[in-house]
Amino acid sequence: MSGHSKWSTIKRKKEKIDGNRAKIFTKIGRELAVAVRQGGGPDPNCNFKLKDCIAKAKALNVPNENIERIIKKAYGDSENDKYEAITYEGYGPGGIAMIVETLTDNRNRTAGDLRHYFDKCGGNLGSSGCVSFLFERKGLLILERANLSADSVMENCLKAGAIDFEEDDEIFEIYTEPENFFQIKQDLEKEGYNFISAQVELIPTTYTNLKDEDSQIKMQKLLDMLENNDDVQNVWHNQFIES
Repeated sequence: MSGHSKWSTIKRKKEKIDGNRAKIFTKIGRELAVAVRQGGGPDPNCNFKLKDCIAKAKALNVPNENIERIIKKAYGDSENDKYEAITYEGYGPGGIAMIVETLTDNRNRTAGDLRHYFDKCGGNLGSSGCVSFLFERKGLLILERANLSADSVMENCLKAGAIDFEEDDEIFEIYTEPENFFQIKQDLEKEGYNFISAQVELIPTTYTNLKDEDSQIKMQKLLDMLENNDDVQNVWHNQFIES
């Protein structure tokens, strides 16, 4: 990932979250509710899908009382069964590989919206599997560097079971196997670390650099359109971002 600025991506995300917190809360609320119904109940110790959603919600600064209220309301509420998880794959401007994860109660509406977004921005939706081979699912913990010792952080991370550790001038990136993500996160939090981002993500195995300004503008427009759609939960892509 040398040269790829994860920190720049995180800062952009946080700026959007701060400016549109109500929409973010709506999306994570839907995800939590569906996890309760489809993942095995309201106990995150038994429902790992819910545990994943709670970690994501906390990383997005959703208050604990909001999380608890959503879980309590969702338990026994059959209305949440109407949502289904559908993943779309395709190429954005300049051949950027993209995966869009959605929760929708109307697959025709969602598919139509996404196809319109991609077409309008010079991309195209593809068939299932057309780009997923370019990504790996891994847990990713982002820690602001501040005054922390790189050697000490790396030692603690590897001791906890992390599979990789990277650093730049502003952050540490800690990678885990998806199934070990929560335990490693908890172990490191006990050591006093507070993460600015913590999520199981789809990590690109290769990156594409958009060199012309027109493609960069279209890519940002596509990302904005996707993030503003209530059905879209996550957008993963392999655009190379300069440090």
